[in-house]
Amino acid sequence: MARSPHDSFDLDHLRRRAARGLMRLLFGAPAQPSSEPLPRRGIHRILVCHISHTLGNALLLTPLIQELEATYPGAEIDIVTRSQAGRELYGHYDRVSQVFQLPAHGFGHPRQWMRGLRGMRKAHYDLAIDVDPQSQTGRLLLLKARATWTLGYSGPKKSGSVTHAVEVPEHVQSKGQRPVYLLRQALGDTAERAYPVPDIRLDEAERARGRQVLDRVLALAPADPAQRKTIGVFANATGPKLLGADWWNPLLQTLERLRPDCRLVEIVPMSGRSMLDSRYPDYYSTDLRQLGAVLASLDGYLSLDCGIMHLACASGVPTQGIFTTTRADEWGPYGPGNHVIHAYGLAPEAVAQELAARL
Repeated sequence: MARSPHDSFDLDHLRRRAARGLMRLLFGAPAQPSSEPLPRRGIHRILVCHISHTLGNALLLTPLIQELEATYPGAEIDIVTRSQAGRELYGHYDRVSQVFQLPAHGFGHPRQWMRGLRGMRKAHYDLAIDVDPQSQTGRLLLLKARATWTLGYSGPKKSGSVTHAVEVPEHVQSKGQRPVYLLRQALGDTAERAYPVPDIRLDEAERARGRQVLDRVLALAPADPAQRKTIGVFANATGPKLLGADWWNPLLQTLERLRPDCRLVEIVPMSGRSMLDSRYPDYYSTDLRQLGAVLASLDGYLSLDCGIMHLACASGVPTQGIFTTTRADEWGPYGPGNHVIHAYGLAPEAVAQELAARL
């Protein structure tokens, strides 16, 4: 016998009650939504829940850290993250106290998960933030934290209430800007102004070592006196973003012809293998901060969309990000001196012409 609409409604109602009961059992009573903006005073301990483990995503959290330091300069910030480079990337921020690193891939390392969760739960936070508009894991981490105020995006992919929920904005797509937008909206701050740019906070000693290393690399291949600028090239990428020598060779040949004042240096990927047949002076490092310091010594940088592109941007070198498949409005570099090259369907020679104009 077919169920009546009334029966179907009752079944859905029971499912929702069961889900709410399970969430209450695991995480206690749901947070009561607040009708007031987040307070600007009285917040001294902040937890940021950031679940993505990729290098690019980890770097795109740094604008929020800057915004938190500017908004709550007397507060300490803890970060729980799956990025294994979290301490390297965030450790030079004055107000970052603890970085709890969870395993990068799933729950394959339960002891590390439990160690991170125990560390996170030792403190009572005034504010906990779930920055991701889609990840339910980030919301679960926030719900496990002990916090007075909780902040996160609302939407069909997010279960578990927070005291301050913000709708996902259509007009802000950038992965680096959305966490900042989230905080500003919760504070009732609707003024239009620039967003902080990714930054790993290289200090002067790191920058000086980076300049010394780059000078030694360049000394092995004396330059033409006309070459007054040094441009870093990273030719690696992942998945469908990766393009081969048949794309890079005509691009770089055209660029060298159009910009004889620029000298190219290859940034070698983690594999340790040159992607450009070792035609140019090159630099390799597995240390992200050392690599960032060398990138900071360049006059410019160009690559496809990848984690090292975000590292270059966060190191302060003018960054040209070439986009052929992924969405530039989500992942593109922004800020002074940084540009997106919309290369969808363009021949490499045409991309080189735009790069030449930008550089």
